[in-house]
Order: sequence, then C-alpha cells, then structure tokens
Amino acid sequence: MLLSITEFLGHFHPLLVHLPIGILLIGLLLQFLARKKKYYMLQHAVPIVLLTGAITGLFSSVTGYLLSISDDYDKTLVSWHMWMGISTTLVALVLYAKEKNDQFKVNKTFLSVGLFILIMITGHLGGSLTHGSDYLSKPLKNIFSDDTVSAASIRPIANVQQAQVYTDVIKPIFETNCYSCHGANKQKGGLRMDDSLKLMKGGKDGVVIKPGNADASEMLKRLMLPTDNDDHMPPKEKSQPSESQIALLHWWIANGAAMDKKVNQLPQDSTIKPKLLALQNVSSEIKQASDLPTTPVDPVDANIVKQLKDRNILVLPVSLNSNYVAVNFINDTMIDSNDLLLITQLSKQLVSLKLSSTNITDEGLKTIAKCTNLIKLFLDDTPITDNGLQNLTTITNLRYLNLVNTKVTAKGIMQLKTMPKLASIYLYKTSITKSDWATLQQAFSKTRLDSGGYIVPTLVTDTTLVKVKKEY
Repeated sequence: MLLSITEFLGHFHPLLVHLPIGILLIGLLLQFLARKKKYYMLQHAVPIVLLTGAITGLFSSVTGYLLSISDDYDKTLVSWHMWMGISTTLVALVLYAKEKNDQFKVNKTFLSVGLFILIMITGHLGGSLTHGSDYLSKPLKNIFSDDTVSAASIRPIANVQQAQVYTDVIKPIFETNCYSCHGANKQKGGLRMDDSLKLMKGGKDGVVIKPGNADASEMLKRLMLPTDNDDHMPPKEKSQPSESQIALLHWWIANGAAMDKKVNQLPQDSTIKPKLLALQNVSSEIKQASDLPTTPVDPVDANIVKQLKDRNILVLPVSLNSNYVAVNFINDTMIDSNDLLLITQLSKQLVSLKLSSTNITDEGLKTIAKCTNLIKLFLDDTPITDNGLQNLTTITNLRYLNLVNTKVTAKGIMQLKTMPKLASIYLYKTSITKSDWATLQQAFSKTRLDSGGYIVPTLVTDTTLVKVKKEY
C-alpha cells in the first residue's frame, strides 16, 4: 500500500518538473531587465518569482526522489540529477534572500549565473534520463556525420546469411524500439535490453524471453497485444516494430535466442527467408520494388500531406526512388469524413493504408475503395463487418488484407474471391468457424489464409522447428 502511494506521488514529477525551470528563468530575466532604468519597477516582482520557483523546485525534488526509488533509472544519473535539482532549489532560495535583504553578504551576479548554469545542467540530466544520454548531441552527429542514416536506424546488411543473428538482425530492432525505456539510462520494470545478459535475466516480473518457446515469452505476448491495451509494448505513442520485425523476433526466440550464431546456422522456412533477404535492402513498408505499381505517378500534393500530418496522421514514402506512399493512423484512431476525403486525394500514390484500431466503418470503406492502387490494407481491431468487405472488390491491386479481431464471417470473405492479386488474408479472432475453413481454403487456393494460433514445439535437440498450428 505504502509503495503504491509513493509510486503514485512520484508520477507527479513529470507534471511539476517544468514549473521551476520556467519560473526561475523568468525570475532571472526580470532580474536582468530590472537593471535598466526603464524597467526598474520589475525589481519588485523578482523576489516573489524566485520564491515561487524555489517552492515548485522543492516539490519537484520530492516527487523526483519518490519516482527514483522505483529503480527504473540509472542510479548514477539519477543521483546527479537529484543533487543538481536540490542545488538549484537551494541557490534559488539564497538568491531570494539576497533580493529581500541586500545586506546579505553574497554576490548577486555570482548567484544568478550559478542558478542559470544549475538549471541547464539539471534539465540536461533529466532529458538524458528520459530520452537517452545522447538525445542532445544526436542531431549534431547527424548533421556533421558523413553517414546520413541515424545511428539508431536499421542499416542494410551486405550479406544477411553471414551476419550475426543477434548483433546484426535482432539488436537493431531492440535499439530502435526498446532502448528508450529499457536502455542504459532507464529500465522500466527493471528490464534492461541493451545488455544481452541482463536482457535474458529479465525484469521485476521475471524473464521476458524463453529460448525455444516464443509464444510463451512475455516480450512477444506484449508485442502482439492491441496497441490500446495498457500492457502493450512498446507504448502506443512510441515507435512500433513492423510485422516483419516481430516475425524475426519470433523466429530468433523460437530457435533458441542465440547470441553467438550466424543467420545461416538457424533453420529458415519459406516465410522467414524473404524477411531476412529484405534486410539487405533499405527497409520500407512495401519491401520489394516489384510489389509497387509499374506506372509512374506524380509526387503527392504537399498541402494534402501537411493537412494529414496536422491531424497526427503519418504519411511516409515507401521507397527512395518512388512517389508512392504509406498512410498510418496510429496516432489518430478517430476517423471522420475529412480524413477520408484527404486520403482519397492521395489515391494515385497510396499503396499502404493502416487503419488498425480505428473507428472506420463499413460506410467508410466505400471511400477507401476509391484508392485502387492500394497493395496493403490493415483493418484489424476495427468494427467493420461483411457489409463493408464487398466495397473492397474494386481494389484490384490489393495483395495484403488484415482482418484480425473483426466481426467478418466466411460469407463476407467469399466476396473477395474475385480479387486477382490477393495473396494474404489474416483472419485470427474473427467470426469464421472451423467448419467454414475448408470451404474458404478451397475458394482461395492461391491465397494464404492465416488463422493465427501459432505454436512452437520444444524438441529434444538444440534446434527448434517452428510450425503453424492447424486450428481448422
């Protein structure tokens, strides 16, 4: 009970921590301006501003300490941040005393400069705890570095079969999606993922990776939860691993979570081989250039893209040498008619549309159907029904359709059998029954119908074979 109250109070630190920074900087600005004759009257406001800043600094220090005892952060960095924060509060109080009583024997300029420096140092250390120790210097590295690719991005691999599985394939996925919360400076839940030994050790709730048993591994379980679930990782507002990356993590764990093996030392089925091969090229939503329409298109209208981005909708290019784009509603789950209208204005360039966990309706799919160049469409965790699926038959280029956790039935899916290029339909957690499955497979003989429910059997040897559980 006491620990819960402490943790609750500690969570007020991010709310309070910016108050003393702003207030004390205003106090120093007023103090500087008051030295000029025309602004002399501001001098009367300086003491109360400094006192207010010192009081909010005190509350920030207390809540910061309560937050730090959760052990989710690097102890050394936390200690420096805490003592710099306390020092800032104390210097602000001394400067307040000097403002109230000029006879106080201490140099005001020295205190003011010292307070400003302490604010900067404390703020920088706080930023390092939250965003990583290189969050301030990283943009400068990107500007002055000869390599235009960020150090935290996934780089192409020259020969993926000769690459180290963990170092070259798995670690970059962790680095780009997990280290901000589970790295050297911050370890949410006591889990540190930038150190392979600590990664395998797990966190406060136990191990997160069970070598040879991917489906029982807590890390994979949380990755597969809906993004709006409180236990989903990474958090909804953070960068999310792609489906290919999740598949690679599943493959790695299922085959023993090896840290010292090469890619060609692990078994590879027909599903995982293309995903590994894609790592030799620059990653994109549509991995292979052959998937893109062959007809050249004009660049997207910058004004339309700006309007979409202003509505927190992601618009990203799918290839370096193409004008085709992908649109993702990960930050805006409430779709309205204006959103749909903007999307249709990108219909020529739009090849991937992610509407996962949104409120898109059957009626809305009538508008989406105007985007006839679509190759990938994500409708998982949406309220669509069979009535909406019939609208999709006009999208003749569609190859990938995700209907996981929707109310569609076998009758609705049968409406799609006339679509010539449809290669994959994901149907986990739908209203399709076991008795429907054989009929669907016969109707979609050239289409992969994925029912989910993967299992990883544990074998007596050191090699684990990954198979798909045949539920139907």
